[in-house]
Amino acid sequence: GRFASLVAAVGGVCHQVASWDEARQVIEALPPVQNAGGLESPRLRVVCEPPSLQTNLAGLVDLDRIDDPHDLADVELAIVAGHFGVAENGAIWVTDERIRHRAVYFLSQHVVVVLPGDALVHNLHEAYRRIKPLESGRFGMFLSGPSKTADIEQSLVIGAHGARSLTVLRIAEWR
Repeated sequence: GRFASLVAAVGGVCHQVASWDEARQVIEALPPVQNAGGLESPRLRVVCEPPSLQTNLAGLVDLDRIDDPHDLADVELAIVAGHFGVAENGAIWVTDERIRHRAVYFLSQHVVVVLPGDALVHNLHEAYRRIKPLESGRFGMFLSGPSKTADIEQSLVIGAHGARSLTVLRIAEWR
C-alpha cells in the first residue's frame, strides 16, 4: 500500500492486477490509448518490451530496426518492465538490460512500467544492495513519477522534459 500511495504522491498511478490480461485492459483504458483509437490503432506509436503485451499492437516500434534514438521522438506510449519498486519512495529500478534504447524512458509521452507483484523492497538501502550498480557497468536509474518542473513562472508543469504520465502495473501472476 505504501508503494502505491507514494507512486500517486509523485504524480503516477499504481494498479495491482492479477494477470497479463488484466494489465492489458488497464493499458487499453488509459486516456492516451483511448484518444488514439486503442492499442490496435496504427496511429499509436508504442514501444513494448514485455512480449506478453505485444499482441495486436499495430503501431509497435521494432527497436531492433532503430539505429538513431532520435527516431523515437514520436513514441506516444512505452510499456517497459521494471526490476523492482522501492516502498520508501515509490521509485522503480529500470535498466537498459531488456530495452535497446534507454532514450525510450525519456522520449515517450506516456510510460507504463510492469512489475512482478512481489518485486518490492522496503527502502533504498535494500535497493542498492540488490542492484550493485558499480559492478554491472550497465545503465540503470530509479524512475519516479512523470516529469515535472515548477521552474517556469513557479507554475507546476507536468511532462516538461519527459513523460507526461506514469502508470505502474504490479502483476500478481508474473510469467
